[in-house]
Amino acid sequence: MALRSNPTLRQLRLGAELRRMREQAGLGGSRLARALGINPAHVTQMESGRTGISVERLRTIAALCMCVNEPLIDALADIITDRDKGGWWEEYRGRLSQHFLEMAEIEAHAHGLSTYTMAFIPGLLQTAAYASAVFARGYPQLPRHEVDLRAAFRLRRQHVVRSGETPYSAYIHEAALRMQFSGPGVQAEQLGSLLRDSERSAISIRVVLFDTDTLPVNHENFTYVEGPLPELDTAQTDSGLDSVLFDAPAHLAQFRSLLERIGSAALSEDGSREFIQSIKNDMESKNA
Repeated sequence: MALRSNPTLRQLRLGAELRRMREQAGLGGSRLARALGINPAHVTQMESGRTGISVERLRTIAALCMCVNEPLIDALADIITDRDKGGWWEEYRGRLSQHFLEMAEIEAHAHGLSTYTMAFIPGLLQTAAYASAVFARGYPQLPRHEVDLRAAFRLRRQHVVRSGETPYSAYIHEAALRMQFSGPGVQAEQLGSLLRDSERSAISIRVVLFDTDTLPVNHENFTYVEGPLPELDTAQTDSGLDSVLFDAPAHLAQFRSLLERIGSAALSEDGSREFIQSIKNDMESKNA
């Protein structure tokens, strides 16, 4: 079987969980390879997502690693059986960077999503004009066709939350509500869209005010993605220059704690709507 040159995010996660399972059992790669009757290099390839495995082999590995977490094993088996189902984002492979494709893939399989943003409105809630303005502000400046491509991709990603299929909680700092990327008119339109989205049953939007006591947040923007069970959750940070994914249990626990603290400091949903409306009114006055 030819090795994958570009494993998908879920294939990489499957490999990472196989490695974690082996390490928790105190097994070296060579020892597991002997037990399976394969070359040690094959174990490395499985754990790096570069080669696939069958559900039967997954269950054999779990038994050898003394893993009795049946829900986790079943969830990993689902990843294996789902491996041939390409998502809509594959249309953009070779046209956008891997980061864009990974975010669409992870969102499509999420059982719940939470975001915290300080500099801009969350991508899953941006209007077309706002998204285009954000991408156009890059430095060095992107050519127009690249701006349009990125904005169109971002709008397609929004189906996962606007369809109501995936519960979504957005914590937005006041700075992001006031930051203008293309004048008060575009910002007012964006805030109006936020208000409409806040009425959707599967979307919760809450504002963190400037005068809130300093929050222990090490990242200006992050996304927390719930998997089929907590062990398969993922956190993602975005600095504008790079995107980093976290799946280690200690990191996931840290991000869960951050979300709890942010949630305790943020305005209620009704209070957030009133606050967003007040800023929208200000923007409309400036644009008059």
